[in-house]
Amino acid sequence: MSILFSFLGGILMGLTVAPTNYWFFAWVGIIPLWMGVEKDSLRKTVFSCVAWGCGYHGLALFWITGIHPMTWMGVSWFNSILIALFAWVFITLWGVILVVSWGVSCYFLFNYVNRYKKDVNNVWIRVTIGIIFWCLLEKIWSFSPLWWSSISYTQSPYNLYILQLLRFSGITTLTALIILVNGLFAESIKIFSQNIRLKNYKFTNQKKGFLFSFCSIFFLIFAHIGGYLLYVQPIVDNPQNSLQVGIIQGNIPNTIKLYESGVSRAIARYTESYEKLSQTGADLVITPETAIPLYYQDIKDKTKLYPAIIREETPIVLGAFGVKENNFSNSLFLIDAQGNMTQQYDKVNLVPLGEYIPFADILGNFINRLSPLDAHLIAGEKNQTFITPFGKAIVGICYESAYSEHFREQTRRGGEFMITSSNNAHYSEAMPSQHHAQDVMRAIENDRWMARATNTGYSGIVDPHGNTIWLSDINQYQTYQGTIYRRQTQTPYVRWGDWLNNLFVIIILGLLIYCIII
Repeated sequence: MSILFSFLGGILMGLTVAPTNYWFFAWVGIIPLWMGVEKDSLRKTVFSCVAWGCGYHGLALFWITGIHPMTWMGVSWFNSILIALFAWVFITLWGVILVVSWGVSCYFLFNYVNRYKKDVNNVWIRVTIGIIFWCLLEKIWSFSPLWWSSISYTQSPYNLYILQLLRFSGITTLTALIILVNGLFAESIKIFSQNIRLKNYKFTNQKKGFLFSFCSIFFLIFAHIGGYLLYVQPIVDNPQNSLQVGIIQGNIPNTIKLYESGVSRAIARYTESYEKLSQTGADLVITPETAIPLYYQDIKDKTKLYPAIIREETPIVLGAFGVKENNFSNSLFLIDAQGNMTQQYDKVNLVPLGEYIPFADILGNFINRLSPLDAHLIAGEKNQTFITPFGKAIVGICYESAYSEHFREQTRRGGEFMITSSNNAHYSEAMPSQHHAQDVMRAIENDRWMARATNTGYSGIVDPHGNTIWLSDINQYQTYQGTIYRRQTQTPYVRWGDWLNNLFVIIILGLLIYCIII
């Protein structure tokens, strides 16, 4: 029964993420998982973790199946189904491994504390252990090439009060708080359940349960009040630092994007939109990832866009392919008012199974690539800079939105505004919603204005408090001109990084020393 409850808890947690956005379920969705960490059975603990992980990650990441059908790439309908299911199962199991690692770690430490440290308040130690291990595991997973579904993103983009706490230590702040509230609720339920089994109905036997329930509610309310106080602080921007950005959402379907008809349509739409935005006063025009799927030199030599740039004299951030080490890169090019390409940013975090295959020797023959590209994408170097005529920009391409540290490091080095450029047309419509939610979190963490340009949606403008100033329609050709501001502030997260996880390492080492030596 605990395994079924864990699975249902995972499903409940999966409903918290965009586009369903039932974010409030996150504050109780981990309770069944916590209850499933059985002190008497490692086997039941593992099964409960697998069930919860499949429910949460399987539902939250189901959008990956939107890559089917891939018949336009020459893949048969049946093989397309197999590839889509393989990708879904693969990324779901990667999330399940995190949950199982957490459950097994907690199982052994919980049992040790229960067995040898009966003289201490075990509940607070168990909750502390649960928080620390989940946060540390998410940190480890964030260094991997597969990273998307931290439990912190269950609150984005709508619970803006709690999202303000991202400024302190990034996603670890929210992850720790969610585990804290769920853990205390779960421990109180355990106490109530035990007393019911033993028929101990006196208040003196129930007071610990009420205490932990009260603490859980207190932390939940206190955190939201603190977030609210941050949210209502005015965003103070200098009008002299304003920047008129033009955003183009070309809406070129993937089914034609890399073929002659799609390339011709892309050139026509982005040229026309660039001219329109330039003539209405845009200071900088931003395009999506691989807006024109050609090499930069070919765009310069063979398209109508480059003469338009010379004529209109408005800088543009152009998504295209760059040449790199006899292969190519997924890049953003800054072309200035004189038509000079002054900056090139190459995507660092490539999409596993899409832009390259992890463990290619093992998986390559089975799945090939989900991407229709024939050559080999090369990842960009870390610590790139992207300096525009209006100041240093913080940039990311598509999948990089999940990597907080990627943006924090650019902000720390002086980035003043954020640009993300994406093509989400590969997946179902749930994915663009989650991508927008990720970018809302990055804007708050770094206290920066963000302009988002996507191929098919959702493009948008987000302010430093996470408010969406403008959001495009999905699967529509649109242009938009809006105002963002350059900022030089530094949040605690930007200044000190994920310091909370560093503190957790010290605490867990202290707990281990206490449990083993004392």
